Order: sequence, then C-alpha cells, then structure tokens
Amino acid sequence: MSELADGPVRLGMVDAPGQPTPSDALAELYRGFERELLVPLWTEIGDLMPARPRSKAVPHLWRWDALLKLADQAGHLVPVGRGGERRAIALANPSLGGRPFATPTLWAAIQYLMPGEDAPEHRHTQHAFRFVVEGSGVWTVVGRDPVPMNRGDFLPQAGWNWHAHHNAADHPMAWIDGLDIPFQYQTEAQFFEPGRDTIGEDERGTPARSRSERLWGHPGLRPLSGPAARSGSPLLRYAWDDTDRALADQLALAEEGFPGVVEPGHAAVRYSNPATAGDVLPTIRAEMHRIRPGSETAPRRQTGSAVYQVFDGSGRVTVGDRSWSVGRGDLFVVPSWVAFSAVSQASASDSDSGALDLFTFSDAPVFEALGLDRTQTEGIEA
Repeated sequence: MSELADGPVRLGMVDAPGQPTPSDALAELYRGFERELLVPLWTEIGDLMPARPRSKAVPHLWRWDALLKLADQAGHLVPVGRGGERRAIALANPSLGGRPFATPTLWAAIQYLMPGEDAPEHRHTQHAFRFVVEGSGVWTVVGRDPVPMNRGDFLPQAGWNWHAHHNAADHPMAWIDGLDIPFQYQTEAQFFEPGRDTIGEDERGTPARSRSERLWGHPGLRPLSGPAARSGSPLLRYAWDDTDRALADQLALAEEGFPGVVEPGHAAVRYSNPATAGDVLPTIRAEMHRIRPGSETAPRRQTGSAVYQVFDGSGRVTVGDRSWSVGRGDLFVVPSWVAFSAVSQASASDSDSGALDLFTFSDAPVFEALGLDRTQTEGIEA
C-alpha cells in the first residue's frame, strides 16, 4: 500500500487506538475524501478540539533599549509618507511564521517620529491605541482634534476615524501602538483609506487638553449630547496624572483596611469608555497595574492573549516556563492559557512610583462577547 501513503497516511490511516483498521477499502474511502476535499473528524479531532488551548504564540520578551536604538536608526534612514504611512516597527512573535503579530489577535509596534515630521492622515477599521512610556512633543490629530501625547498617557483610537500625527518638538519621540490587526486579518474584515497628505494649519495647535477631554474628561460626568458616534471611547486621552492618582489611592486605601485592591500590594485599573462604562475599544481591553516592592502577584491564566509593557520600576515576570528580569519599557507577551505572575523589585530611588507599574492590553472583549472567556487562579504551579 506504499502507493497510497501520501494520501491515506496523511489522513491518519494508521494502526492506532481509536482509529479504524487499515485496509484497502479504508484507503479507497480516504481517496474519495481527498477527491471531494473532505477531512474526517476522527483524524483531526486532537488538533481541532484539544483538552485545553494550545496557543500558536509563545512567551517572548523585547527589550526597550534595543527597540529604541533600532527605531532611532530607522528615523534617520526611513521617511514617513505615503506608501509606508507610519514609521512603525512591529513585534513579531517567534512562533507565528514571521508575521508581524505579537499574538494571533494582537499587534504591537514601536512608532518613531522625528522633529517636525508629520505622519499623514488615514483611517482603517482596525481599532488602535497609543501608549507613551517616555517623552512628549507629539500631537495625534483625531477627527481634526489635536490630542497631546505625554509620558504615561493612554490614547485609544476607535476604528474608521481619521487620524494623523505631528511632532511639534525639536527632538524625536517614540511610543507603542496596539491594534487588532491580526484579528481583523484572520476574519477578513479590514478596510483602509488614505486621507489628506498634510493636516490643516488650524490642527497644528498644541493645546494642553483636546476637545474630547474638555467634553468627556470629567470623572463621573457625561455630556447630555447623547452617546458618541464612534464605536469606541469618545475620550481620546487618558492622562497619566489621573491613572497614577487612582493607583496610589487604591494602595493607600488598602493599607487603611478598605477592600479596594486585587490582592495585597497590587492595585489595578481598567481604562473604560465614559459613555458606556465598557471597554475603551470593542476588541481591546487596556489596564494599568501597580505592584508594591516585595509584593508578588498570584499565578493566573486565561483564554485570550495579552501584551505587557513595563511603564515604571523593575521586577521579575514569569510567563509559563519563561522568567525574565524587566525594567522600564520592556515588552512581553502572555499567550492564551499560559500562566503569568510578577514580583516587584523596584525601589523609590530608581522609579517614579517606587513600584512595578505594568501597562497591559488584551483581546478579552472578543472572548467575553463570544462566551469563550475563562480564567484560572487556583491550582496553578508557580
């Protein structure tokens, strides 16, 4: 039966438990399946329906210093304009076949803009955000609303909104972009449209607060003008001062005995849509975590993947069977159903907050909307 090996053996015609006994009749059946482009479930069920998620992504760490150095080199060699549109350098998970995907559903990249440069206007269905780990001087212009970008700011960008960037400073600036590009690529739902090559002079202002912040940036208060038209948050900048204060207050209240932290020494906040109280973007959840020096989070795993960036401090993170010492700017991936924990080793002398601050974004809203979300916090070996 060697002449049948390329077909039936590939389909699983092997003498194994749970498989039919190899025979000429079975080989003929499998040839018929191949002719009609059919695949029997009994040969594939182990891959299609595993006992637990088996992510194609693997845990991986990218060092911020290395990324920044390469981005600066690109800044002096690669122009920004039509064609490339953005000087963005994507993280490529080493197990995803060279695709520029951090995880099967999430894109993460470092973007770099030189002094005086403009990134041209465009729009796309992919939902996106910017997070600034250091620097200032760039304004993103969303729907002709100039929005400042400063250290610690989180700037969501719902899909299909016109946006451009301009650097009004005399120095370069880098930040990270997060998008759901892989998710929309796999679901074949993406659209893209170029806009104006240059923004208007009235959009080159450098206001301390955008119009969106003036309208939506008041805690617990929303305008009576009705819900925002965009599919994500109408608030285009979540300023670091507010995030920092929320984390500090959580930890202070915990010390006073008030129940307000995730676990001892660990405060966390989620960026939310002020119009709906839901996630800031339909496909992306974003959070900031603060872990006191000497504190360690309990191992946790969940369906769906996440990308983390160290905003401040230093510590050690464990993702599955990998463990790294991390510092400001470093990025790492937590694949689906892989355990994650972190311990803070920071001190007040080398960190703004004296703690390990972790920014993270994930695809959790997609899994929750589909009823596929699952979390495990007990019985995980550290």
